[in-house]
Amino acid sequence: MNRLLPLLPFALSLTLTGCSKSEETDAPQKAEAGFSMSDQMLRELKIDTVRREPVRDELNLSGQIATDGDKTVKVYPLVGGVVEQLSVELGDHVTKGQVLAVIKSGEIADLQNQSSTAGTDLDIARKNLSVLEDQYKSGLASERDVSLARQELRKAQSNVGKSQKQLGVYGVSADGTYTLRAPISGFITEKNVTDHMQFNADNVGNLFTVSNLDDVWIMANVFESDISKVQQGYQADVTTLSYPDKHFQGRIDKVFNVLDPESKVMKVRVKLNNPGYQLKPEMYAQIKVLNTENRQMLAVPAKCVVFDKDRNFVMVFRDRHHVETREVKIAKTVGDVSYVQSGLKDGEHIIAQNQLLVYDELND
Repeated sequence: MNRLLPLLPFALSLTLTGCSKSEETDAPQKAEAGFSMSDQMLRELKIDTVRREPVRDELNLSGQIATDGDKTVKVYPLVGGVVEQLSVELGDHVTKGQVLAVIKSGEIADLQNQSSTAGTDLDIARKNLSVLEDQYKSGLASERDVSLARQELRKAQSNVGKSQKQLGVYGVSADGTYTLRAPISGFITEKNVTDHMQFNADNVGNLFTVSNLDDVWIMANVFESDISKVQQGYQADVTTLSYPDKHFQGRIDKVFNVLDPESKVMKVRVKLNNPGYQLKPEMYAQIKVLNTENRQMLAVPAKCVVFDKDRNFVMVFRDRHHVETREVKIAKTVGDVSYVQSGLKDGEHIIAQNQLLVYDELND
């Protein structure tokens, strides 16, 4: 076993009787009766207890950060025209109702003309009805004439209302321009428009995408062999290249139960908070999916396991005179915990700090 050990600041007393070098074997053995620890050594050791615990599982996935689709809105123009004013750039933060762009449109001019004509027709219809009502009182007009005039008035009122609603939907200003406004507060995550750009509303896509980044999604890839290890609600620990020492906590909130026909992976979605907007769309992320299985095993701190001669050992402690090198079979290690398949009993005491020093003294 190749490793560098620090100098011991304390004495470890060990006496072996009835044993010569020729009688030693390669396998670590139980300490014999002459073994004894000094008081200082005991103070330096940390003793832990073997416990039966629920088995945790950990699955490493890779994925990509995306905007929260429930808080993302694409902004389309309702009319064609020419961009007269462009007020935002990619990555800008906007508030709901903020002006994104101002568009000069011939369609808007037509709507305004229709609205003006409808207003004129309404005024004429009102005057005609008033004249016919006076004539009817004087016996110069029939009741049918008055009824027809009232129908014309209602029709003119309807046309005016329709024109006003159309202009209201487009957000037309007094000078005949069309204003695009932010539908929600968030960041401009997509921009497909330039200043003075001319376009037709029938063949143009969204000009902007506004995304609220208070929460983000991570679309993670799960290979076919790992599908049984992920479920909705499992905890996820997320790290990124930009913040390798920072851990973001989230949960799997959706499992897409289909496999990509080419890559043969299934997607799961992790939702997590984004304080300070540190997580950016399109970032790559590493995800550790954590869950607790419905079974228990004996567990020890992973750092107390000594790996030597292709085997695993722990130092079982009874008292200062009785320390045993015990070979164990490790089922798996998750984080800082190793689960022991065989070699230990529930409640036994093990050395969890400076165990390498004791191991070397007993077995080298």
